[in-house]
Amino acid sequence: MDKILVLTDLHLRGAGKTIIGLDPTARLQQALDAALGDHPDARALILMGDLTHSGRAEEYDKLRDLLHDCPIPVTYMLGNHDQRTRFCAAFPEATVTPQGHVQRIIDLAHHRIITLDTHDAAANPAHSGRLCAGRLAWLDAALAGAGGRMALVFAHHPPHPVGLPGMDAIALVNGDELLDRLRAAPAHLFCGHVHRTISGQARGVAFTMFKSTCHQAPLDLLRPDSTLSIDEPAAYGLLLLTKGGVIAHSEDIALGLTPRSDLDALPEDDPQAI
Repeated sequence: MDKILVLTDLHLRGAGKTIIGLDPTARLQQALDAALGDHPDARALILMGDLTHSGRAEEYDKLRDLLHDCPIPVTYMLGNHDQRTRFCAAFPEATVTPQGHVQRIIDLAHHRIITLDTHDAAANPAHSGRLCAGRLAWLDAALAGAGGRMALVFAHHPPHPVGLPGMDAIALVNGDELLDRLRAAPAHLFCGHVHRTISGQARGVAFTMFKSTCHQAPLDLLRPDSTLSIDEPAAYGLLLLTKGGVIAHSEDIALGLTPRSDLDALPEDDPQAI
């Protein structure tokens, strides 16, 4: 089965700058080493937005340096912390629509990968996302052309609440328009933005969210603060594409753990239980 690697919310910063004391560059390098080292046969790597923390040119240059020898194709997406013009200047090879949005279609045997650009330079509230009429029309065409393939749709901003007040306030402002389209198609939705591993169903659409490669959001269901952050392990996502389906794994990294066999888990009469 095909493998797809997913990293999200990289939040790269300039030299010497950290986030809650964490070095986003070092953490991203750890994530890349772990994901590519464990899965060298992956078909592609999807970077699901918030590539940088401030959208500065030096931050995009740093990302380019980190990826210069990546052995598999990379698909880029934008999030609320990105800056579209500076990104496109740093990555002229990125797929951009005629309207200037960073969106892409990748067709595999049984799946169509669709990556959306939810970045809104005029976001209200700040850091929320939006899919304009042009992007929605592009999505309609992408879904219509899937040719029976299952659609794997990637959007940085989730189109529905997740129970964290601060993040729910800066989600995709027209999320229902996205969900209505996906509900009518065989589709699975993948998001970032929230910095937590979350899965569920929204208006009949199955979704998966992945953690950041840097800092995470605490499970705080009370405080309406989208900046709350915690030093939990970073992670990468791994998608296993089956015929007509998808399996999503989230793997924490840099824990220093070594897999060991648990012989006590075997029944006592099992001949292997020695």
